[in-house]
Amino acid sequence: MATPLFHANLTVQTQSHDYPIVITEDSNASSSEESSMASQIAPYITGRQVLIVTNDTVAPLYLKALQEELEAQFTVKVCVLPDGEQYKNQTSINQIYDALMAEHFNRDVTLIALGGGVVGDMTGFAAASFMRGVNFIQIPTTLLSQVDSSVGGKTGINHPQGKNMIGAFWQPQMVLADMSTLKTLPARELSAGLAEVIKYALIMDAEFLTWLEHNLPAMMALDLAVLGEAVKRCCQYKANIVAQDERESGVRALLNFGHTFGHVIETHQGYGNWLHGEAVAAGMVQAAELSQKIGWLTTADVERIKRVLTLANLPITPPAIDVQTALGLMGHDKKVKHGQIRLILLKSLGKAVLTNDFDAKLLTEVLS
Repeated sequence: MATPLFHANLTVQTQSHDYPIVITEDSNASSSEESSMASQIAPYITGRQVLIVTNDTVAPLYLKALQEELEAQFTVKVCVLPDGEQYKNQTSINQIYDALMAEHFNRDVTLIALGGGVVGDMTGFAAASFMRGVNFIQIPTTLLSQVDSSVGGKTGINHPQGKNMIGAFWQPQMVLADMSTLKTLPARELSAGLAEVIKYALIMDAEFLTWLEHNLPAMMALDLAVLGEAVKRCCQYKANIVAQDERESGVRALLNFGHTFGHVIETHQGYGNWLHGEAVAAGMVQAAELSQKIGWLTTADVERIKRVLTLANLPITPPAIDVQTALGLMGHDKKVKHGQIRLILLKSLGKAVLTNDFDAKLLTEVLS
């Protein structure tokens, strides 16, 4: 058996159940059957029924090997969805339900999400709601889904008036993050994933920000060992947060730094026109600028944030959106409480806070 260049095992502890995150580099190597995708996830499949949910971009790359190997042990069917954030909707969820119903699958079925964050979110939501809850496994194939969306059990779909407004908390049985899948990821998608990596540094660990400033060039050059280290760190940060707050009633909200601003961009521009990570990057700059106006960050801090995002080929300027339109879209944010917009802002680099304690005029200035 070939020795993987990078391998790490983490555990996510939740009230629902504990589950492993396996971060590896060789599960798609045909010469290493013991560590193939199928062999690593098989112990976490309950029952004999499997539905693999993927999209038409990922399917030609990884579906065949996974499906054929699993068919030796299980009844395996496939649901291939169109690729893109604009398809993260009820129509796609119904396609998953239709596939399950057509095969007379029951509560023993395991759904496998093979793809990025959109596939993972929808597969998880289908698993949470089919027969009131069935088993599912995450195989994230994008950097964004590996470091963020595949971990923690947030599932759902978009509504025309707001992103991720319909969904459920539903934890997977395991997460398999294979670094080698990043070799087929377009450069724009890789950068979008780096936005979430940078987010963790800004909200939790200023030393990690310094590490990223040194290692981003290697990550963008697809050094899988360095990428693996970044994924491991981010997954550990998230696992620690989820263990404290599974359903985002408190500290977990900090993981949405830049997202309230970013979701405005995504919703206003039309889902899929700005990638999630691109919108979050511009949103983090807006959140940092508001933090500076309040007096928490220095001008040098904000410039440093812009530099590291630019180094990752991410946008730092949002599109022009009318202030009232932006405030209206912010009103649909899940962190709004008693009619007040609450934002995650930075007290300092590496320390975030959820607050509504800011002058509305300063928010308007940032949105302008």
